[in-house]
This record gives sequence, structure tokens and C-alpha cells, in this order.
Amino acid sequence: MQLPPIPDNELQRLSTLKALNILDTNAEERFDRITRLTRRIFALPICVVTLVDASRQWFKSCQGLEVTETSRDISFCGHAINHDGIFIVNDAQMDPRFHDNPLVTQSPHIRFYAGYPLTIRGEYRVGTLCLIGNEPREFSADDIETLTDLGQMVEAELLSISLNTLDPLTMISNRRGFEQLAFQSLASCRRTNSQAALVFFDLDFFKELNDSFGHRKGDQVLYDFAHLLMAAFRESDVIARLGGDEFVVLLSFVKIDAVHVAIERFQSLLEQYNQQHPQQPTLVSSIGVAHWSPELDINLEDLLDAADRAMYQDKAEHHLNKPE
Repeated sequence: MQLPPIPDNELQRLSTLKALNILDTNAEERFDRITRLTRRIFALPICVVTLVDASRQWFKSCQGLEVTETSRDISFCGHAINHDGIFIVNDAQMDPRFHDNPLVTQSPHIRFYAGYPLTIRGEYRVGTLCLIGNEPREFSADDIETLTDLGQMVEAELLSISLNTLDPLTMISNRRGFEQLAFQSLASCRRTNSQAALVFFDLDFFKELNDSFGHRKGDQVLYDFAHLLMAAFRESDVIARLGGDEFVVLLSFVKIDAVHVAIERFQSLLEQYNQQHPQQPTLVSSIGVAHWSPELDINLEDLLDAADRAMYQDKAEHHLNKPE
């Protein structure tokens, strides 16, 4: 069995997927009607809208299967997200990549697979609209065109979600997306009696950078800063741009010491970034941290305010002088 390759843009792809705030949500008729229609058109027993997470594929809409997720390692969809067009396996038993895959040798005994990669912003393939059959099958040019049309319908539904929850510049969560994900994370921490922390970041002297180098350069810096945060923190952390040059990261199920380690990792990456971009002003960030535990009577807005105040204290203490 061949493991699915990891896409080159995996970090950004996962960030885009998580920012949709759709994983582990309830079934929705707008997706179910598409999978029902797709299964009926192709007369196949299984049709699924899958979302490929870090270690699993999760089913947002599923016709013909009882399970709601499987391991990414054995998923056909993990292969499909590495393709621009529809990924087709005509006979899995004859395909060296899949012939000994447990999804082939055991239930649901996949023989035929066709998956349209669901793409956000034309770049990030977050999952598939896929068809599965128990007999070998050919897939014609007309079939490809039809599945593409249906897949684009799913993409349109995902896009309507992303317009509400994604920051279009950095492709991380916006404030609305952050609040939705953060409420879920804190609720999970409360149920499991776990700690969390909110880290608030503010880019110092960003206005001066915009005035001196232009908004195009400023936009690039904001994009780069967001991706430094994604590289420094865990995939499970909620990373967002609240607006302007303000960013936040919510770390759930975390000890205080681990928060400091993550911040140090970010600061090291920021220093490396500055060394790699000597032609532009040195990026400096003020940072504030607010800790949360289940016994505290504090909501998300209070946590944001506390981290914001800590950030301004850090700015006053350490960043009074403009860098060269």
C-alpha cells in the first residue's frame, strides 16, 4: 500500500481547512442534496464529501457509508488532493498503490474510485467529492465533466463559508472565524478540565512600513507574518488576524511552560525572517499572553481584553524605540 503524499502547501492547506470551521459539524442539506444527486447520476453505491485533516479524512456528507471518518493514511482522498483534476482508480485490486489497502480488502471493498479535489481560493485542496463502487469501472470524458460540475457546486458552498470566516489576504481565520473556533476550543477545555492560553500579537511600526514602502509591501508582510505564526504554533491552535496588524493564537490543552516555548519558537523564526530580508525594515512584534483555566469565570471577550492589555504593556516596556 502506498501512503498518500503530503502536499507541498500542507501547512497553509490545513490552516485554510480549519478556518472554514466545518470539521465535526452536523450534516447539512446543502451538501447532502449534492451527494444524493451525484450518487443517483452515476448509479454508484457510495458518494461522500470528504475533508482531509492532518491525520484523518472526515465526511461532511455521506451516502452509502455508516462511518464518519477514516485514517488519512489509508484514504484514497489523501491521494486525490495531490491532483489538479479528478483522481480515478478504475480497479483498486489491480492498482499497486491500493490493492492491499484495508478499504479494498475489507469493507467497503472499494474497486472503483473517482474523486474531485475541492479547492479553496484556487490553491488549497481541502477534500473531495468522491464516488466509490464495488466493481471495476471506466470513467468517460462526459463522466469527468459531470463530476467536475457537481464538485464545483460543493466548492461554491465551501466558498460561501470561507467568505464569512477567512481573512482573504492571509488565508487564516478572520475575527468571526476565530470566535467560532475559539468558543469550541474553550468548551472542549472546560469539558476535559484543561488549560488554554491566548497570545496577542501586534506588528510594531507597521504604519511607517506602509507609508515608506507602500501597501503592496505591507500586505506581503502581513501574509508572511501569518505564515510565521502557522509555522511556530501547532496545527490544533487557532490562529487568526483580528484586523489591521493584530493577530491572535489560542492554544488549547496546553501547559504554561509550553506556551512560552511556542512563543520563543516564533521569535526565533521572526529573527530568521528578518535576517533573510535585510532589504526591508526589521519586523518587531509586541506580544501579550492571557491564561485560561476552567475554574476561571472569564469568557472569550475577557480573555481577548486581558491579552490585549498584556500586549500593550509589552509594547510600552520593550518597543519604545523605532528599529532601524
